[in-house]
Amino acid sequence: MSSFSTAEAFSALLSPEGLALLDELRDHDPAQELALATKLRRDHPAELVSAALGQARLRQRAVAKFGARDAARMFFTPNGVEQATRTSVAAYRAESFKALGVRSVADLCCGIGGDAIALARAGISVLAVDRDPLTCAVARANAEALGLADLIEVREADVTEVDTAAYDAVFVDPARRSDKRGRIFDPEAYSPPLSWAVATALKAPRAALKIAPGIPHEAIPAEADAEWISDGGDVKEAVLWFGTEPGRVRAALLPGPRELVGRGLPDPEVRSVGRYLYEPDGAVIRAHLVAEVAEEVGGGLIDETIAYVTGDELRGTAYASAYEITDQLPFNVKKLKALLRERGVGVLIVKKRGSAVEPEELRRKVMPKPFGKGAATVFLTRAAGAPVMLVGAPVR
Repeated sequence: MSSFSTAEAFSALLSPEGLALLDELRDHDPAQELALATKLRRDHPAELVSAALGQARLRQRAVAKFGARDAARMFFTPNGVEQATRTSVAAYRAESFKALGVRSVADLCCGIGGDAIALARAGISVLAVDRDPLTCAVARANAEALGLADLIEVREADVTEVDTAAYDAVFVDPARRSDKRGRIFDPEAYSPPLSWAVATALKAPRAALKIAPGIPHEAIPAEADAEWISDGGDVKEAVLWFGTEPGRVRAALLPGPRELVGRGLPDPEVRSVGRYLYEPDGAVIRAHLVAEVAEEVGGGLIDETIAYVTGDELRGTAYASAYEITDQLPFNVKKLKALLRERGVGVLIVKKRGSAVEPEELRRKVMPKPFGKGAATVFLTRAAGAPVMLVGAPVR
């Protein structure tokens, strides 16, 4: 964790000595950190060395979200790394703003500037607002480090007191974590509350509100265009758009993007498990668009409460992963173990939906050691209300 806790302390990292120290630590090995710190303290103040080492660790963590090139030049706080938008998602949103003709955005609750950076790179001018002095200092340093200071103005202020009338659009990313309570699930406990963000969005020509993907659909305002976003199969966030198509529901899958738009289809019928099982992308499930996938592949649900689609024919879809099912068993550990041994399975992937059994626990029980070089996927789920184990393999 970074040792600086104020904007003034952070400024030491931006000095020529601090920047040179960070360059020296660019490829440092955390396992050798103690010896390295001892060595560096011979030539630099201990506080600066501690801050630089903390920053180097944060940069290494940030590579997954920002990529190696940007992470090596940017500055972070622990919360900033945790809560910042992944670059691929921020870039997708920025292009969505650009496609709407937006040329200026008020980015409220900007954090360390992840979304502001993506907006600026799309050619959009940004007012980035946060109430925390240190966070603002980091966001400002990031705009400078990436050569985007001409397009990003960072302002330390309470977002509820900022006049956004001069901007084409508003983007709000409320804080959904608390130091005391951890992750916040109640939208009205966001900081600022969702109701304030919605009221602000309705006053703007265009707006986007970033929210947790688990938000209940009944909490979504009728004026909103709701979008769930996944990246590489992992659901990252939901966004409420205003000034676009009220009532629309969609899922965006990155990379791509591939977009599935809801058509208000009824729930698919439940049918027996067929030759193929389709596992919809998480964003599709969160957006309640499993019916659209079922229609696309000509399938039905294996259970009315489970988001697995099944069919007898293999049909291509961009919104679900397909598996060929070879065996259907009632839940029985001994039978599954015997089957895996018979098939010579050495690599086992366990997935579950609607089952209380933990995948890792089952894996230890049925395959304490590899039975061969084969591979299999086991789905712990329910079919027509009964616990089942479906064995198969991904369709390439």
